[in-house]
Amino acid sequence: MILGRYQTYLEQKNSEISWLGNIPTDWKLKRFKNLFRIQKRIAGEVGHDILSITQRGVKIKDISSGDGQLSMDYSKYQLVHCGEYAMNHMDLLTGYVDISRYNGVTSPDYRVFTLKDKGSHDRYYLYLLQLCYISKIFYPLGQGAAQLGRWRLPAEAFNNFVAPSPSKEEQTQIANFLDHETAKIDTLIEKQQELIELLKEKRQAVISHAVTKGLNPDAPMKPSGVEWLGDVPAHWEVTRLKHECSDIVDCLHSTPEYSSFGVFPAIRTADITPGKLDIENARRVDENVYKNRNIRLTPQADDIIYSREGERFGIAALVPKEAMVCLGQRVMLFRATKTPKYLMWSLNSDPTYRQAQQDVIGSTSPHVNVDTIKNFYLAWPPENEREIISFHIDRSIESFDKIESIASTKIDLLQERRAALISAAVTGKIDVRNWQPPEPTQEEPA
Repeated sequence: MILGRYQTYLEQKNSEISWLGNIPTDWKLKRFKNLFRIQKRIAGEVGHDILSITQRGVKIKDISSGDGQLSMDYSKYQLVHCGEYAMNHMDLLTGYVDISRYNGVTSPDYRVFTLKDKGSHDRYYLYLLQLCYISKIFYPLGQGAAQLGRWRLPAEAFNNFVAPSPSKEEQTQIANFLDHETAKIDTLIEKQQELIELLKEKRQAVISHAVTKGLNPDAPMKPSGVEWLGDVPAHWEVTRLKHECSDIVDCLHSTPEYSSFGVFPAIRTADITPGKLDIENARRVDENVYKNRNIRLTPQADDIIYSREGERFGIAALVPKEAMVCLGQRVMLFRATKTPKYLMWSLNSDPTYRQAQQDVIGSTSPHVNVDTIKNFYLAWPPENEREIISFHIDRSIESFDKIESIASTKIDLLQERRAALISAAVTGKIDVRNWQPPEPTQEEPA
């Protein structure tokens, strides 16, 4: 589809590089060591902006928040000047590369370099470098332990990497073309991401309203006596979490021994989204670890697993039928005496989250005390109404999930198209030498 919309070069030659294939006849090949100059300038002082290399580019890190990994001595970081490339070559799976728009410092383990070849264009090679991450072109050249997220690109492999090199004028044209076309795609991706965020807000609003106000807008209300709950229907009660559970169990305060051969999912906070456990992608443990982790209580269908620590604290989901799971890290298990689904949705509501926030301890890894969690206040309707409310939330969430799934699929397709367009342009599979940006009134829909 990409090739069909654009012209192709009439004369091509074999590059004899497997990932590159044929290239235009007048294109050259150059090694990175002839294109770039690696810099290594240790700051020797503090006071510089701390730069992070993310998959959305180089960002200034907010070290005052205490979030993420912090250094004990930023004077040992290396300088990055505006306009220089900054590359996380230590992790070829989740790392990235970008041209910095800021002066600052970044980790001494990262790679900072400049374009020394005067016949080259910086943005053309930025697109090429980013493609090498997106399409995992660098990956076969890596060394280290990929399973631990440390699959790095050594300096020798970087320096000897062979890249296409059209004329500077053609590089500039390709970069301008990609700037224009990827901007259109990025706008569409951003709109789908905004839709997903809106759906999350609506999902949360539906949950919170249903478990505190009910489904009857005309129902008489009364003060709950609890700041976070506000007014509740007059025929409802206010209870505490511990009164609606037969068992409340905290996880073992140790890291499970994960196994690539294990079959039992160990649920962590990362595996919990409101109302759903991501069992498929959970880490596994063997039978001995499974039994040890469940020494206090073995999770069964309709038990509630709740995240009580980390950035994702305050989220709950039910254990599905026939799932043999154990508690991993930073989670708790609740066994409801009745209507576990309603209890689970109550735990996911904003009022319950606000109660948890009152007792959050720690900044780098926030967590809530078990005693605080046991005493959460909950709005509690009669049992038949709890069932009806749970069904209503399920149906609403299902409709939101369908729309979100469609939006996520669109994002995946747009990202694939973006990568394919970049690949086709920087490797000479399409000819954009005659491309001109359309007039604003002539802009084609992306």
